[in-house]
Amino acid sequence: MKHMKVGGLMTDQVVAAVPTASFKDVAKLLAEHDISGVPIVDGDDRVLGVVSESDLLAHRERTARELMTAPAVTVQAEQSVADAARLMVRRGVERLPVVDEEERLVGIVTRRDLLCVHLRPDMEIRHRIREDVLTDVMGLAGDAVDVRVLDGVVTLEGRLRQQSQARVLVGLAERVDGVVAVVDRLTAQEDGTRLAPAARTALGAFE
Repeated sequence: MKHMKVGGLMTDQVVAAVPTASFKDVAKLLAEHDISGVPIVDGDDRVLGVVSESDLLAHRERTARELMTAPAVTVQAEQSVADAARLMVRRGVERLPVVDEEERLVGIVTRRDLLCVHLRPDMEIRHRIREDVLTDVMGLAGDAVDVRVLDGVVTLEGRLRQQSQARVLVGLAERVDGVVAVVDRLTAQEDGTRLAPAARTALGAFE
């Protein structure tokens, strides 16, 4: 199943600072470029940490090395956008430096960038669930269950052979790019009972 990658959304022209940059230098960078944080890199462009607006407000007249939050929370270009969004939520950050295999800075991705994923049309989301999830991954017919999508909220309704199939389907549907939440109305032939709570949120940060 295909997922949009961080590399497809990131900005590759990144504003960064060195560890010896002064408080005023970092503040000037944030103001001039209208950004809320800046990665701190060494001479080989490896990310050492991040200085945010809140770091500046808490401390004055220090160098970037003293101000930065370290180690930096980073992501790689090949990771999925959904994984990056979950990482942002879990770590409570607004932006993620994007690094290569050697931790060198290659770009940056923000929450605003990730929100673009949720502009995917409902019909396209429905198609991806039917073709990529039901058919390609699970080996079922595209119409094995009823798939409805409204404003990124997916409703799955129907009857599958096993409870495990239904659990897998819900989990995979949650990971489709553009899905905000999944409403589970699936039953299984094993016992005919409902399998899960009525709704599960895919990316809590964007409810």
